Amino acid sequence: MSAHNEGPLTLHPVKTKADRREFVELAYRLNRGDPAWVPPLKGEVYGLLTPGKNPWFEHGKAQLFIARRGERTVGRISAHIDELALAQPAEQGMGPGTGNWGLLEAEDAEVARALIAKAEEWLRGQGMTRALGPLSISVWDEPGLLIEGFDTPPTIMLGHNSALYRGWIEGEGYRPVKQLFNYGVEIVDGFPPLVNRIVAAGEKNERIRVRRVDKKKFDAEAKLIMGILNDAWSDNWGFVPLTDSEIAYVGKKLKDIVFEDLIRVAEVDGEPVAFMIVLPDINELLIEMDGSLLPLNWAKLLWWLQKPRSKRLRVPLMGVVKKLQNSRMASTLAFMMIEYIRRDGVANYGATQGDIGWVLDDNQGMVAVADAINARRNRVYQLYDKML
Repeated sequence: MSAHNEGPLTLHPVKTKADRREFVELAYRLNRGDPAWVPPLKGEVYGLLTPGKNPWFEHGKAQLFIARRGERTVGRISAHIDELALAQPAEQGMGPGTGNWGLLEAEDAEVARALIAKAEEWLRGQGMTRALGPLSISVWDEPGLLIEGFDTPPTIMLGHNSALYRGWIEGEGYRPVKQLFNYGVEIVDGFPPLVNRIVAAGEKNERIRVRRVDKKKFDAEAKLIMGILNDAWSDNWGFVPLTDSEIAYVGKKLKDIVFEDLIRVAEVDGEPVAFMIVLPDINELLIEMDGSLLPLNWAKLLWWLQKPRSKRLRVPLMGVVKKLQNSRMASTLAFMMIEYIRRDGVANYGATQGDIGWVLDDNQGMVAVADAINARRNRVYQLYDKML
């Protein structure tokens, strides 16, 4: 990323369709040289940023900005406020007065500095007293700045950014508030004996039933799972509840990459109390596509979705209802779901690795599960804040 002195640096709010296209396209140009960057499908990026498409906008508002030097686009940032995040207790990370920024891309430090200042100015104008970022756009999308793990491409639904951004953000007075861990684990040969003993004991317990999801009743299953999620995560740092329309939206987005043998729901005494979602890593395919399904990539994608072969499987979400958290039952259910999906993943998808994350740095239960299956941290994301 080099500085081009092609006139003065100017900042512009995104107003038109052409501006929005400029905002989206810039990421592909700036990151093209990074072998670990996975170009997202452009349709997905537009969907994220478009009110009326992304139901986040029913309770949030965002202003996108682009930076230009002369005629050339050299940077971008989003500034946003989420009414549901403002309503959360402050000790949980969000709360009153906290706005966010994200989707930062910049050619050099001068551009980054100007964009961050612009986002802060917008947040201040909206009455915010603290900036927490980067978030693109909600905590459920791609939170945090990658600070460790630059050498390998991320799996599905994980962000990637230039290693330079950390210094630029910290140089603007931002301090770290939270780290999110991602773990990798070899899954072909199974897990350590202790885990197998816990799973075997769980199988003898008549109160426990671990089942696959039923794709024919997908909408009901999605609602059930997200209901557990909203309960399970409600005390977590950074939590913002998912609304009914967001749950429907997530369900619709995931429907094509959801496979019954990769998602489990655990019931105790007939009540659904835990779930685990695993997705084949579509990024293995996307890295070749440069963000576009045209001309022939859509055929590749459809072919892959019929019967994905995926070296890596990602666990983006799992949860156990609050009343069981930190109990022995919770870890039994977690290990049972992980082991069942591991077996099916290896047998049916040719998977050799699992990817688990992200996990909050203070989530002792999940960190302990990762340790027990010999998972290794492979990416760390950091969230920062600054008083405005």
